Amino acid sequence: MTIPLSAKTLTASAAALLLATGFTVGGTAPGTSTAHAAEVDDPISSSASDAQIEMGFLGSHETGQFDESAAEITAVHGDTVFTVNAQAATVDVIDASDPTNPQKVSEITGTGVANSISIREDGLGVIALEDDYKTQPGTVMFFDANDPETDILGEVPVGPLPDMVTVTPDGSHALVANEGEPADDFSTDPQGSVSVIDLPAEVAAPSDSDVHTADFHEFEDGGAKTLPEDVRIFGPTPEEDLPISRNLEPEYITVAGDKAHATLQEANAIAVVDIASASVEEILPLGLKDHGQAGNGLDASDRDPEDAPTVNITEYEGLKGAYMPDTISTFTSGGTDYLVTANEGDSREWGDFVDAARVKDLGEDGLAPVCETSPLADKLGDADLGRLNIITDLGLNDAGDCYEELVAFGARSFSVWTTDGKLVADSGDEFEKLTAEAVPEFFNSNHSESNLEGRSDDKGPEPEALTIGEVGETTYAFVGFERIGGIAAFDLSDPGVPKFATYFNNRDFSVSVEDEVEDALDPAALLASAGDLGPEGITFLGVDESPTGEAALVVGNEVSGTTSLCSVADLANGGDDGDDENAGTDEDAGVDENAGTDQDAGADDNAGADDNANEDAQVDAAGSESDSEVGANDSARADAGSESDSGSEANPAADGAVADGAESDSGSNTGAGSDSAAAANTGSNADSNGAGADSQGSSDPAAGSTASTDTASDAGSSADGSAASNDADGDSLPRTGADLGQYLILGGIAVGLIALGTAAFFLARRRS
Repeated sequence: MTIPLSAKTLTASAAALLLATGFTVGGTAPGTSTAHAAEVDDPISSSASDAQIEMGFLGSHETGQFDESAAEITAVHGDTVFTVNAQAATVDVIDASDPTNPQKVSEITGTGVANSISIREDGLGVIALEDDYKTQPGTVMFFDANDPETDILGEVPVGPLPDMVTVTPDGSHALVANEGEPADDFSTDPQGSVSVIDLPAEVAAPSDSDVHTADFHEFEDGGAKTLPEDVRIFGPTPEEDLPISRNLEPEYITVAGDKAHATLQEANAIAVVDIASASVEEILPLGLKDHGQAGNGLDASDRDPEDAPTVNITEYEGLKGAYMPDTISTFTSGGTDYLVTANEGDSREWGDFVDAARVKDLGEDGLAPVCETSPLADKLGDADLGRLNIITDLGLNDAGDCYEELVAFGARSFSVWTTDGKLVADSGDEFEKLTAEAVPEFFNSNHSESNLEGRSDDKGPEPEALTIGEVGETTYAFVGFERIGGIAAFDLSDPGVPKFATYFNNRDFSVSVEDEVEDALDPAALLASAGDLGPEGITFLGVDESPTGEAALVVGNEVSGTTSLCSVADLANGGDDGDDENAGTDEDAGVDENAGTDQDAGADDNAGADDNANEDAQVDAAGSESDSEVGANDSARADAGSESDSGSEANPAADGAVADGAESDSGSNTGAGSDSAAAANTGSNADSNGAGADSQGSSDPAAGSTASTDTASDAGSSADGSAASNDADGDSLPRTGADLGQYLILGGIAVGLIALGTAAFFLARRRS
């Protein structure tokens, strides 16, 4: 990032001359593109005190398209990034050899709409293309990523709406999740399936005969395989045949050993596919998360109270959540394969059919009421659960005439599972706690507009994007939040106790694009100033793959239309951890939260042990000026290098509230809360009664992570590297050749001004 010039180092005449000649005080020359065009001034960064990684912004390619899905799924080959641009129905080819200034060099266009991309190590590229009529069979197109401007290698047919494609780790197969969504009016509902494509050894396209289909026919009534009872089958059946095969919609695929695991999001299940035989072996129901257990709370209302919502992360006895994962990935620990899911949740709304309703509307419009005996019977007002959207076909009593429990969409978490569907760990309410701590004024904001609690009544932060990567010797899960934005990293060293490491969000919440874009003189500039909105896909680059020589992430942001690169610094191996010798003091808030809970029926007794999730926070007062008095006795937080005028500031991560009038600089580096909230709250799968109902996992971990404010907004800089600190201690040296050139230009101008002033002085003396 170009270092802003200190006002104390410029004379008024020099500043005026700079502005008159088109230079800015920020040091950017006229007519040149800023290296960090989509980087906001103060990216949000929040880390645990013992975090071994730190994320920062590198650069971004901008399409200038707002909320048009112009940057979704990404893949990387060499120094080239390939980004699915659904808005243009193409794949953008981006040169990222300079990661601070990635540039689009070409695009790949096929017949239909590009949905997903994957690239084999040798450069065989695979693109999933949806037909213009989504209920018709799609295609998979092949290209050479070594020379993407050459002709397409070929294409093969697959099932309707191929939504995701991946190449197996050994490069022998391409696997395609054919989602098979209904028509928009639900007049037809095609079958969901998984295509298994045999790939040639060379960079070439396979033939049609190499395509095999793993379908769900054997799970139909009377078939050879039994569909577990807890797999959700629901909604209209416009066709008379194969109702189960048409209802199941594969969403995303990962590979563990010789098996593929495909999420069936709406069915709240995972399909296990044998790759060699291209057949679905079994379907694993995921069960329900218990939002009544300690550590599994949520903020369920955007009107708590109306017109003045507050952070209110609360447990509700009788409220459950269907995991409904979108993205799925895998990792190996101790010789055992594990699955990891981002539990987004999704509803079906096609034609007149809608499977969602607000709690306060139950008992009306043909919907059953909440049972009078339900523990939720007195929680139906807007300030509690009245605003929450729930699944209408789940939670009814045996008679079907009232809801004895309510089930929300998604789990607002990520989970670790065994490959046979047993819950190992869940992040509980950690996502909402850490974002409430980091961005209290825009907690549960939407992506297209900046607001407070705009998504509390729906799916909260909405975890969607997910990838796994190894930094140093440690495996991390990187989870992208579709709505509030940003990426959270969790240490998976102990699969049963995922540990929060850091959160990074390149977003400026002071810019609400949806509210401002119609009146903007320069909509593209407005969009760029907002940063990254709506992360949809994340690709991890190891040190051997990254153009920077350190680990990195490539993120497709569908709402801002940006493809951004983020650094992932390994602090354990000499990375700049941002520590400052003069940084304030550690205040141990000592909050013990009993994160473990009892399991319900069908859960393993060992999974519900008590977890002590101590939430500690540090105040880093270095280079900062704050008038705020830290309220709440749970933790303390201060903006590093910022100024706050708030009268009081409560810690929402600890006690679920933000004091009225609390003000926080969205770029401040705030503490992150506790370790993985409940060591993942292994009791959260209390209602997983089908296959994989036993929760495996953690027992009584002491999660006492200390949240820190030491990370700086620019990767590699110290926590007190603010403009205020620069004013006090002198400007930093130039970091790049461009910066040096700017300094030389400014120096020349200053010398010229001095010379002119001196000449004027002597001329005046002679005349006098």
